[in-house]
Amino acid sequence: MGDLLLVGCGKMGGAMLEGWLARGLGAADIVVAEPVDALRPRTAGLRAVASTADIARRPDIVVLAVKPQSMDGVLPDLRRFADEGSVFLSIAAGKTLKYFASHLGVAAKVVRSMPNTPAAVRQGITVATASDGVSAAEKKRCHELLEAVGQVVWVEDEALLDPVTALSGSGPAYVFLLVEAMAAA
Repeated sequence: MGDLLLVGCGKMGGAMLEGWLARGLGAADIVVAEPVDALRPRTAGLRAVASTADIARRPDIVVLAVKPQSMDGVLPDLRRFADEGSVFLSIAAGKTLKYFASHLGVAAKVVRSMPNTPAAVRQGITVATASDGVSAAEKKRCHELLEAVGQVVWVEDEALLDPVTALSGSGPAYVFLLVEAMAAA
C-alpha cells in the first residue's frame, strides 16, 4: 500500500488505525501524528510523533482525522506534501474540496469522506467523493483504507455528500431508538 500518514488518532482515527492493522497493513508503513500523548498509539513497529513537522518523508496518502475546527492549524505544514503529490483523505465534516484546494493548492489530490458513527466499531458506512486530480488507482487505495471501518459508497457530485451522510448517520440512531422502544415495551 505504501507510506501512510494518519493525522489525528482520536476515536475515528484510532478506529481506522485498528482496522488497517487488523486487515494486514504493516505498522512500519504507517506514521501517526497526534499531539495528545495519551492518544498516541504504542503499537510495535509503528512510528508515532507529536507533530507533522517531525515528518520528513512524503507519504503516499495523508489521512486527515482531526476535528474540523482543528483543520486550519494542521494544513499549513502539510501543504508541502500536496506540492509533492500526496493524496489527502479527509474524514472531517463540512470541509469541502474547495476548502482543501484553498489551503493545499488547486492541484491538491483530495478525497473527502464522511464515515458514520458505527465506523468507530468497524461497522459503518462511509460516503466519499474525490477531486479531479485523484487517479483511479489512488481512489482505489483510499477505498481500501476506508473499507477498514465498513462499507464505502462513492458519489460523483460533492453536493450529495452531506445529504447522504446525514441519512447514513441518522439511520443507525433511529434503529437503536426503535430497538430500545421495543425492548421497553
